[in-house]
Amino acid sequence: MKHSILLVEDDREIAKNIRDYLMKKNYEVTWSSTGKEGWDDFCSGDYQLAIIDLMLPEMDGFTLCQNIRWKSQIPLLILSARHEEDDKVRGLKLGADDYLTKPFSLRELEARIESHLRRFDRYRGDDQDESVLVYKDGLSIYPEKRIAYLHDQEVALTAKEFSILLLIAKNPHKTFSKKELYEHIWDQYDVEGNNTITVHVKSLRTKLNDSMKNPSFVQTVWGVGYRFVGVQADED
Repeated sequence: MKHSILLVEDDREIAKNIRDYLMKKNYEVTWSSTGKEGWDDFCSGDYQLAIIDLMLPEMDGFTLCQNIRWKSQIPLLILSARHEEDDKVRGLKLGADDYLTKPFSLRELEARIESHLRRFDRYRGDDQDESVLVYKDGLSIYPEKRIAYLHDQEVALTAKEFSILLLIAKNPHKTFSKKELYEHIWDQYDVEGNNTITVHVKSLRTKLNDSMKNPSFVQTVWGVGYRFVGVQADED
């Protein structure tokens, strides 16, 4: 299998060296020069690994890693000229799998890529088909079909409502702020006074027959945002 790699690096010379080297090693490489471009390329492509510089224009590497991790489990390898331990810890806590400081050797980069791809291929082998997410209280979510059912009846969700539901359901232990939800799903910067998320969550709750006071699925964390509290059907 020929693996596809997303490379997000604003330094043209570094990016060209990495891309040329990896392509000679039989990888497919898509190069993005800004964080925003990297996010757009990720959403429109199919990648098995991403290499991300931290200091990027438009969207920094931390935010890009976070956005990708909310959506996918592909290996994320951070590149940075900064050696500070706090940056490494922050990147790893956001879901990155590895951290390389510049300068680095291309052979070391290749070795780390191979190691992460081996583990990812095994992970995909164990979970080849993304199964339906089934919860108590009658909710079923089909990620690939982008359909949700409540008590075996299809819920008429808009594309954005489904995206909100799927994002929080796949990250059940995280509380998302309205700003995070808006910027991740709408792919636009949030502005003060924007009540788009409030309106969509209210509509989502109505369609799921979900009580705000005693929620089965979407819980409001006052002063912070929302989180998913649905209990999977196979859990005690």
